[in-house]
Amino acid sequence: MRIVIIEDEIKAAKSLTGMIAAVRPEAKVLANLQSIETAVNYFSTNEHPDLVFMDIQLSDGLAFEIFASVKLNCPVVFCTAFGEYAMDAIKANGIDYILKPFSKEEVQKAFDKVDNFKNFFQQNTLPDLNRLFEKAGAPQWKTSFLVFKDNKYVTVQTEQIAFIYIRYETTTIMSFQGQSFPLTQSMEQVQEQLSPRQFYRLNRQYLVNFSAIKEVEHYSARKLFVKLVLPTPDELLIGKEKTTAFLQWMGDR
Repeated sequence: MRIVIIEDEIKAAKSLTGMIAAVRPEAKVLANLQSIETAVNYFSTNEHPDLVFMDIQLSDGLAFEIFASVKLNCPVVFCTAFGEYAMDAIKANGIDYILKPFSKEEVQKAFDKVDNFKNFFQQNTLPDLNRLFEKAGAPQWKTSFLVFKDNKYVTVQTEQIAFIYIRYETTTIMSFQGQSFPLTQSMEQVQEQLSPRQFYRLNRQYLVNFSAIKEVEHYSARKLFVKLVLPTPDELLIGKEKTTAFLQWMGDR
């Protein structure tokens, strides 16, 4: 069995590699990838493996963005530090997950699960994740946020969010109407609840709604400058290492 690991924590990747070798000594780990960018490049230029172990939260965004750029013809075992976020729906539909910190026994169970669904995976297709969520009856992505401002609790609809950014070390929503609302959750927690098709993590500070993007310009040194339909406190720049993935995300409509 040929395996690819997508994990941005080197220690976790080494640990998983060791566990795979222990429970499936005949398996071969073809590559250890650490970002969405490297994963997209790898799957675009190499034959797809038999199985992928994939962390959800990577250094340059959520791993779900990979599916927007390439179509994987193999099953995926998700690895995550979060027990929620529709994991039960994924597990019920034949794609397993390992909750960090994971054990050798959990890796073994993941292989057993893949073996049990071998006939399903031999169809050489990867199910659409959104359809899996719908079949399981689980909510796909968060549709609103309950926020507290001016001594009042109010609801902000996700579709009304232009961008989310870090302001004075606080995760803050900015609506299309120019209203700001502080959140108690971290940027990473918020990102995991939003559709990766609709929202993109430009950098550590900004998560933007596709509908809020007005135009994208070429900047120096192969960077991109993103301009929204409303002003932002900072210039929104995309580094050259993320330009390909970002443009693919923009074009996947």
